[in-house]
Amino acid sequence: MKYKRILLKLSGESLVGDEGYGIDPSKLKQYVEEIKLAHDQGVQIAIVIGGGNIYRGAQAAKIGIDRVQGDYMGMMATLINSLALQSALENAGIFTRLLSAIKIEQICETFIRRRAIRHLEKDRVVIFGAGTGNPYFTTDSAASLRAIEIEADVVLKGTRVDGIYSSDPEKDPTAIKKN
Repeated sequence: MKYKRILLKLSGESLVGDEGYGIDPSKLKQYVEEIKLAHDQGVQIAIVIGGGNIYRGAQAAKIGIDRVQGDYMGMMATLINSLALQSALENAGIFTRLLSAIKIEQICETFIRRRAIRHLEKDRVVIFGAGTGNPYFTTDSAASLRAIEIEADVVLKGTRVDGIYSSDPEKDPTAIKKN
């Protein structure tokens, strides 16, 4: 295998089905099948998943919610997705650990770098929830931070877009895909 340890950043929005929000079971199943393929090849996998299918904290101010409160609501959305992914992975026979950047002890462990690395070494898929635990930071920022902390060989990003563009192709029809 080319990489020993990876950080997979998944878009919460990519879990949306025909309803336009929430979690589509077929999308979740697809994630699990692909993660299992890599895991079965001996790759240590850590995951950061967004919450945009449930709530986007950055848009809170537009509806009168304080930006910081909105960002914390977004962190909760990432935990909802993390729990769904954890359950689906465990149903597929993969041992997991969910570590949160904010304390929520009844549901998961609080993030501790050494603990995360130890879980990976024990062949568990580690899911990082609640972003960085700080407002004003995206889950992309959390993915970069956690990848550095766990010494990942690579960060792989799975979103609804098929590459890197000059601007958001879902909003800008003139966006150009870069090589």
